[in-house]
Amino acid sequence: MTKAMLEIVNPGMMASIQDLGRFGYQAKGVPTSGALDFVNLRLANRLVGNEEGQGALEFRIMGPTIRVLADSVRIALTGTEAVIELMEPVAKRVPSYQSVSLQKGALFKVGVTADTAVAYLAVEGGFDVPDVYASQSTYMSGGFGGFEGRALQVGDLLPLALASVPDRHEQVCDAPLLLDSTDPIRVVPGPQKDYFSKAGLKTFFSESYVISGDSNRMGSRLEGAPVAHEKGADINSDGIVTGAIQVPGNGLPIVLLADHQTTGGYPKIGCVASADLPRLGRMKPGCALTFASVTVAQAEKARRLLEQQLAQSIAAFKAVPSEQAQFWNHLAECNLIDGVVGS
Repeated sequence: MTKAMLEIVNPGMMASIQDLGRFGYQAKGVPTSGALDFVNLRLANRLVGNEEGQGALEFRIMGPTIRVLADSVRIALTGTEAVIELMEPVAKRVPSYQSVSLQKGALFKVGVTADTAVAYLAVEGGFDVPDVYASQSTYMSGGFGGFEGRALQVGDLLPLALASVPDRHEQVCDAPLLLDSTDPIRVVPGPQKDYFSKAGLKTFFSESYVISGDSNRMGSRLEGAPVAHEKGADINSDGIVTGAIQVPGNGLPIVLLADHQTTGGYPKIGCVASADLPRLGRMKPGCALTFASVTVAQAEKARRLLEQQLAQSIAAFKAVPSEQAQFWNHLAECNLIDGVVGS
């Protein structure tokens, strides 16, 4: 029996398999990795009927072109206003935040995601790749996880867990969470807050910064006003968490993201509240941002609210009308007497 696969005709930019990450291994020097935008990963998975933490394709700026080498697949694109462009067997455009079933031989692509740095493509059943340290997430610097521990390349054949998918109504998310707010990124100060002067702290929490072109899955480097140290820029190396904000000797903050190192020797001025990590992960080079100081209790409340909103968004999924139903709905909007069709 031939294995069900997706053929990568064009990988797009830095496409890799990511799930919600691997936890419990940082003491061994293994980063958590996982999706930069866990909200849209979870939405994509639920749209195709997966558990929220299933591995999916994450890509940056430019999406992949893929051919279906399975009897049928169900996919969904989230995190972007871009669409799935079906090129074979017929030309068709499928909006993001909606599932669609494709048959063997179908060729589709996701174009430029101008509105975000990362987006997600989930497949019903997920990918048949092994867990490494309890996760399918790709850690490219370490060369493990995902598909051969690397970003996808032309000609890759991604094995699927399902050879075909059941026939059922497709799902649409009419109310995706809007993560592109211009509100400040919330930060809990510390743990080395005392390493910065009062003027340095004021600078960090009042000035605007820009995401540098040197940013990647390991961290977002920021350009802007340098943050002044008071006790120097070196500490005894200690543990790092996702969202920690290091300030090296040049005073320019680095927000550590999913593929961050597990220890570091620069003082940390604060840590991004987990509720704002998806928004930060979506920011492209050139995006401006500011920071606001919050307490631990406020950060926890923000995450609880995000989880509540995500649950509500998933609960509000609707069945996509069949093409026949869409035709009759469109016909109902037509003025058949005057020959005018409502837009």
